[in-house]
Amino acid sequence: MGNETVPVFFACDDNFVKYTMVAITSLKANASRDRKYDIHILCIKITDVMKKKCLELSDDTFRITFDDVTDYMKAISYKMPIRDYYSKTTYYRLFIAEMFPQYDKAIYIDSDLVVKGDISEMYDIDITGSYVGATFEQVMQVDIFAEYTEKALGIPRDDYFNAGVLLINCVMWRENKVLDQFIKLLHEFTFVVAQDQDYLNVLFQDKYTKIPKCWDCETFQPSVSMEDAKIIHYIFTEKPWHYKDCTYAEEFWKWARQTSVIDLIEKDLADYPEEKKEADKNFYDNFVVFTRKEIDRPDTYYNRQLKLKETRKNKALPWKTTNGTPQAQSRLEVIERIKQYEAEGKWDKDAEIDVPAKPILPGTVDFKRRKLSSRIKAYFAFVSARRFVDVLKTQKQFVLKEIVGFENIENLEGGAVITCNHFNALDSFAIQEVFDKLHRQKAHSKSRLFRVITEANYTTYPGFYGKLMRNCNTLPLSTNHKVMNEFMHATIDLLKEGNFVIIYPEQSMWWNYRKPKPVKRGGFTIALKAKVPVIPCFITMRDTDVVDGDGFFVQEYTIHVGKPIYAPKEGNRIEASEEMMKENYSQWKSIYEKTYEIPLSY
Repeated sequence: MGNETVPVFFACDDNFVKYTMVAITSLKANASRDRKYDIHILCIKITDVMKKKCLELSDDTFRITFDDVTDYMKAISYKMPIRDYYSKTTYYRLFIAEMFPQYDKAIYIDSDLVVKGDISEMYDIDITGSYVGATFEQVMQVDIFAEYTEKALGIPRDDYFNAGVLLINCVMWRENKVLDQFIKLLHEFTFVVAQDQDYLNVLFQDKYTKIPKCWDCETFQPSVSMEDAKIIHYIFTEKPWHYKDCTYAEEFWKWARQTSVIDLIEKDLADYPEEKKEADKNFYDNFVVFTRKEIDRPDTYYNRQLKLKETRKNKALPWKTTNGTPQAQSRLEVIERIKQYEAEGKWDKDAEIDVPAKPILPGTVDFKRRKLSSRIKAYFAFVSARRFVDVLKTQKQFVLKEIVGFENIENLEGGAVITCNHFNALDSFAIQEVFDKLHRQKAHSKSRLFRVITEANYTTYPGFYGKLMRNCNTLPLSTNHKVMNEFMHATIDLLKEGNFVIIYPEQSMWWNYRKPKPVKRGGFTIALKAKVPVIPCFITMRDTDVVDGDGFFVQEYTIHVGKPIYAPKEGNRIEASEEMMKENYSQWKSIYEKTYEIPLSY
């Protein structure tokens, strides 16, 4: 902040680029010369003549480039609900974060406006933790439109923002795949009142920062005086190049006269057809009627969400039948045992029937993988495991939707204990995805991920899985006291060296069980001894439409990465581990209730 280059994005076509030039001219005149500015014009087809005129506005402080978005438009063009008074250019802002990975933050502004303030001041507004910074939509304060946001979208009128002026958190957009979310929502529901603005408000509800209204003073019933306005936004039919006497038109013409396209703009004013002026007179009334129809639809987005919330209670159940598909008796028996153990409070009792464990003898496990033979076996085991997971993904037997909350650990230094709910042998593959993403960062490029497993899994698990259990950097527990001492010393040393260790503090695996179970203290004690934080991860599940070999729906996983838990400054080791354990469970519980939208109960 202060010396950072300010990226500013416009979106236009060849017809509108002349108004973009007016906006850029006003922006340049009022921006601080202590900063540098990258001005990007997102477009598909702009003539060389208009490009040349616009690029003449470039100088040492303001660098202007035209950026083609053809490839990105193809991604969503097959389903693009466009009304006659909307242009596809309104969708270009969605591509900014993906197209320009060099930017952590960026400004997007429409071309039908002028900038009276120092745009770098807007850029410096802190929007940490929000997808965007934006102002409330003045239009939505009118009763009919307020009713639309509240009844059709489920958004309070004061929380609906205008998407024509945005301060974008590009990092959050990339990490949470906003473009993918938008396309998915585009397929699920068609918003026709404010189109892309409605989509963004639905996606970012409760996840945006309100910035002062002076940064987007709309000419429809303006709530900010022209003297106080830092951006004047000419919305609806209030276009100075159509009507010279529209609200705040003088400010537009002040800057238009300083451009090389003033003759073209004046021609637009002179040539604006009478039939369009007649249509403009009825625009507002027609828009009200159109909006009323959307409010009265029985299947509004908000109504759909209410119905979904009612049915989601069933989705939060650990298992669902597959409409008559035969289900394996062994799985049904596991389900019955889980129900029994839950009722009896036997949280740490495995529902699966394991083969008896062969005891591990002291000195037989190379916990730290110091031997060359151990490292070679680990290498080939990981190659096999990755190929295996790739096949499962291709066959849709392992479906990972997304990683949520990765920003909680991206600045983490050193090693950590990773906790996770245990419901499937594949959950460690899911956590491996989190580690791989972290491992690509320089600070963790030499770190390794280790897994705590049971003695039986290490010594007696058969076949391919058995090889993985013994060689994929596993740390087996043991019934032998001396081996457990070796385990503890090795695990603590590995953590101190900057490695990561997955520990399942529930100490039992319940197949596809969605609720968090009470956790035990052992893993937190290890973290305390190694002086590393605990990263609480919780995986939520959703039924896919794919049925597995046992006759149950394959689950789609979302990995939630919680906030690291550090040792409290006061208290003995037992008290400290208890406090960390409670915080871990609290974060898990919060994720469960927020995702499934029901309170946790057993």
